Amino acid sequence: MGFRPDLSDVGTAGSRNWINNRDVGAMITAPNGAPSRILIRNTWNTDIITELRPDPADTLIYKNRFSGFYQTDLDAILKGWGTQFLIVTGCTTSVCVESTIRDAMFRDYSPVLLADCTAEPEGYGLARSNHEASLALIESLFGWVSSSEQFVHAVIPPTVSG
Repeated sequence: MGFRPDLSDVGTAGSRNWINNRDVGAMITAPNGAPSRILIRNTWNTDIITELRPDPADTLIYKNRFSGFYQTDLDAILKGWGTQFLIVTGCTTSVCVESTIRDAMFRDYSPVLLADCTAEPEGYGLARSNHEASLALIESLFGWVSSSEQFVHAVIPPTVSG
């Protein structure tokens, strides 16, 4: 998530998104010692880690709510490309990932969640697993669940040696 410098996309004061993100925009010191702000677009703390850095030709979309579709150009971009299937990964299965998958299904996409490419910090270590509950819900109502290994084997034909 990355918010505008003027915080106009955080939400109305007192709204749940505003409460959840009350520290957004606060001044902090970046690792290089420079002044910075929390979760403001194009600052060091909204950068994509080097291992996942996109290609310069890739399309990047900042989101300001749990769903990648909410108040973004994601739907228009995907529809423009003629996209049907979405391969989904993410950081919080029961929050951002599930919200985006729900919105994808509402827009008639076919989302496929790679279960081993997402995680669940909410409720981690508790007897019940939000991750497992979300996987069951997604598979039964909103899309499909696969492992990354199954996905790779489905889309990349095996090489023939000989």
